[in-house]
Amino acid sequence: MNTVIQDLIKTLRRSELWLLLGWLEIKQRYTRSVLGPLWITISMAVMVGSIGVVYGSLFKQDMKNYLPMVGCGFVVWGYISGTINDACFSYINNGRYILQTNASFFIYIFQNVWKQLIIFAHNLVIPIALIFIFGANDYANFLLVIPGIIIVTLNLIWISQLVAIYSVRFRDIPQMVSAVIQILFYVTPIMWKPNMLPTNNVLLEYNPFVYLVDILKSPLMGDSPKIESWVISVIILVIGWGAMALLSNNKMAKIPTWI
Repeated sequence: MNTVIQDLIKTLRRSELWLLLGWLEIKQRYTRSVLGPLWITISMAVMVGSIGVVYGSLFKQDMKNYLPMVGCGFVVWGYISGTINDACFSYINNGRYILQTNASFFIYIFQNVWKQLIIFAHNLVIPIALIFIFGANDYANFLLVIPGIIIVTLNLIWISQLVAIYSVRFRDIPQMVSAVIQILFYVTPIMWKPNMLPTNNVLLEYNPFVYLVDILKSPLMGDSPKIESWVISVIILVIGWGAMALLSNNKMAKIPTWI
């Protein structure tokens, strides 16, 4: 437990390092590109538009309500899935730096989360545009995005730490995580509404990502998340951080040997 806490404190004190590294990673990806990071938003917008129209027609949905739901859902899910998938390689891809420096391990976790937050901020243009076109129920609910992003991000940090450690130890984990994330996409209300399923459905009750998505997606749509989504998300946060501290405390010192 002490190892995790000490590493976190060191990482927070070196915030300028992981903030810079996260930004440089995005900048390097789009070197010599005219539009640069805007390609992130363009590709997401194209996907939202095409999938929204196709599935909206299949489900016979009113596009005025369905397109904003899909757009906000995809942006939120892109942040969650992108963070977890990339976290698998946080220690693997930075193995050279881990072996040559004594920097805290959480720097690489925070670097990835910060990078995904920047991408998420770029993609927020899509929900804003959709709400501008189709309107929202209550614009005051947009303020709930702030606590929503804080709770979701804190949950993503403990998840990222666990998948990063076990990915560097067992190299099959990234493929397993990718497969699970893909399955979760279809069983989480991204392209469909919860009321399309019967009440007390296991896909809604026992899927933790349902609640994490709701506290961020609903405010982006101008709606208020369910109270249970807030409560369960905070419970997941507390239990998750405790589990992460216990499971990763003795393994952090072994990361250089596994690389």
